[in-house]
Amino acid sequence: MRKNKIWTVATVLALIAVAVLGYLFINQRNAYATTKENEYNMAFYEVVDYVQNVKTYLAKSMISKSAEHGAEMLTHVWREANLAQAYLGMLPIESQELENTEKYLNQVSEFSYSLSRKNIEGQGLTDDDINKIKELYNYSNDLSNTLNEMSDELNNGTLTWEDLMNNAEGSEIAEVSTFDVVEQNFHEYTGLIYDGAFSEHITSSEKRGLTGDEIDEETAKRKAEEFIGKDKIKNTQNNGYVENGDIPVYRFEMTTTDNQTIGISISKKGGHVVYLISNRDIKEQKLDEQEAMSKAREYLTSKGFNNMQETYYMKQDGFITINYAYKQDNVVMYADLIKVKVALDNGEIIGLETTGYLNNHYERNIPTKNISVEKARAQLSANAQITSEGLAMIPTEWKTEKFCYEFKGKIENTDFIAYINAETGEEEDILIITNTENGSVTE
Repeated sequence: MRKNKIWTVATVLALIAVAVLGYLFINQRNAYATTKENEYNMAFYEVVDYVQNVKTYLAKSMISKSAEHGAEMLTHVWREANLAQAYLGMLPIESQELENTEKYLNQVSEFSYSLSRKNIEGQGLTDDDINKIKELYNYSNDLSNTLNEMSDELNNGTLTWEDLMNNAEGSEIAEVSTFDVVEQNFHEYTGLIYDGAFSEHITSSEKRGLTGDEIDEETAKRKAEEFIGKDKIKNTQNNGYVENGDIPVYRFEMTTTDNQTIGISISKKGGHVVYLISNRDIKEQKLDEQEAMSKAREYLTSKGFNNMQETYYMKQDGFITINYAYKQDNVVMYADLIKVKVALDNGEIIGLETTGYLNNHYERNIPTKNISVEKARAQLSANAQITSEGLAMIPTEWKTEKFCYEFKGKIENTDFIAYINAETGEEEDILIITNTENGSVTE
């Protein structure tokens, strides 16, 4: 009897041990699977990004006629294609699609490297070279679209890495995935909006637009209430002084008579509005982009910001945020940036940011054009279709500005903006524009 009890206890303990070990094994296996899934996702999204970069640099190399910039763009293509290949090799897929992708990336890498060497050696590119670049660009565009569709399906769960691994041998990805095209949602924007071209160069140690004497908190509070309108304010709360930002500010939070909450920051120097945001629920959209831009222009003029021209905009969640740059004597000053956020239900201004303007705004001595617009245009490929031209001052990473002709146009159904120095005739920059239903961004 005693032996039976011992055997029973031993059996129970053994079963418990097996169950515990099984549980630990399953947990370990699940943790391992999750880790591998994350690794595959990381590698795949790196491939997506690098292929997009290949596409962008190929487009730029089609537009430029400058040997120096052509060599630079093609060197970028070579590097980005190599990186895409490296991350592609981390994926657990052997399908025909990715075999073709690997072949393409290898081809574009080797070809772009050889062309960059030709440019560096001063040989120049032939018509056949340009046509080959065009062919590679068209393929990269198709590949980028397909990879983005795969990204969407991986995100929404209709496609998994397990499915792709199970169908790796001799199967097409199309057997697993329908590649339903949905809106791409991988771009994230900081602040009110994507700041547009040259936004990384809009800060300045000089703060030329930050005019006036330093003020105390009570004066800042009065200025904030005057800016909003005292008749609209039920209560104002002081939220302290922030000294360690780009522009030292006093912060306030206001409750309006219709129970909206408005946050506003006033600069210590000069008492300028640096930032304003109103968080209210936005109802059904009634205004289109042009009506919203008209409201924003009227608002800026009423607040003393004259001669502002819209450059980029982004629309989302019932509002539109518009970038405005100062225009002096028909020259757009891209560093003097103001962002205005407009509610599309009634046209109310619900956001304002003036940091670019306060950092950089002053009346420039505009240089003399040393070359004609025709000569500047001749610096671009004959295949580029120019849709508009103008003048602009563009900031550089060295905190200087360059006086340029600005050409907007298309090549191979790709929108671009090119900047040719109006004093020297040198190509300064080429931006590729990505248009979405919500707005445009540049690369």
